[in-house]
Amino acid sequence: MTVNFQYVNTDVSETLSTFIEEKLDKLANKFEFLISAQVYIKHDDNHHDTGKICNIELSLPGPRIFATSNEATYEMAVNETINDLTRQLKKRKQIYKVH
Repeated sequence: MTVNFQYVNTDVSETLSTFIEEKLDKLANKFEFLISAQVYIKHDDNHHDTGKICNIELSLPGPRIFATSNEATYEMAVNETINDLTRQLKKRKQIYKVH
């Protein structure tokens, strides 16, 4: 699975990119129909307690799946976004099962 990163209003972080790739690799192993992922890491100064935003869009057969979260740290935002994507992928996988 190919992963594309875009950092908006924040510096590029290799450790964060590696952390996200490890999480997405686990998803790709569990859901083999994933094609690619677009990851957007943003910083928003308007939110004082939060402001670390992670958007992930997954390409797969059928409509794309998208999730976003706004947390206090980027790691928390990534974990929350991955959890949302996992929930959506489980629903999608039920559609692909042959009865």
